This record gives sequence, structure tokens and C-alpha cells, in this order.
Amino acid sequence: MLQRIQSIYLLIVFLVSAVLPFVVSLWKDGEGNAVYAAGELWVLMGFMVIASLALISVLMFRNRKNQFVLNRLNMILNLILLGVFAYRSLNLSGESNISEKGIGIFIPVVSIVFLVLANKAIKKDEDLVKSVDRLR
Repeated sequence: MLQRIQSIYLLIVFLVSAVLPFVVSLWKDGEGNAVYAAGELWVLMGFMVIASLALISVLMFRNRKNQFVLNRLNMILNLILLGVFAYRSLNLSGESNISEKGIGIFIPVVSIVFLVLANKAIKKDEDLVKSVDRLR
């Protein structure tokens, strides 16, 4: 059902990945200009894939096992995006002008936390269904 707690967690992941990259800056370049996800195509594509996987996972509420696997795939994509951000931030620190990292770099961390919470709730539901089947 859509009113389960994991659906709320997944909707939060969708909103965080689809809206926040356009609101908060990822980093500032050497001239002090804020760089958003819309300015970097690969970052934008990463966030949109993560948001679409979260939305697809919300709509797969009838198949908990596939929802669980899709959330794990989404966690892996978030970790890859976080690694790209870490690599990018290490390259930014070597510039001649001092650049500043933005709060938007931590969006994948927030997504991973809510995906872990969603997977925990899905596992709890799956265990509940298995225990009810044992009583029959």
C-alpha cells in the first residue's frame, strides 16, 4: 500500500534528489560562482536517475522483493555519485583560487539514509508476511 512508512521514505528520497540539487549549490568555482546540478550534465543525470528509481520503487509496493533490490541499486548509484563528488572536491581544492564546497554535495548521503530506512521497513513487512503464512 502507498501509506506504508517505506513509501514515505522513498518519496522523501525522490523529493531530495529531484528538488534540492536545483535549490542548493554543489560547490563554488574559482571565481566564486555557485555551481548547481543544472550546470553540470552528468550530475543532473545522476540525480534524475536516482529520483526516478525512487519513484519507480514507490510504485512497486506490491512486490516487496523487487522494491528491496531496486532500493539497493539506488544506494549503489548514490554511493557512486558521492564518490564522484569526493573526487571532484579533491580536484577543486588544488585550484589557485580558493573554492568552496557546497551543502549539495551531501544530498546523496541524505538519500542513502532514507533508502536504508526504507529497506529496513520493507524487510520488516516481508518478515511479517512470512510469519502470517506460517500460521496458516
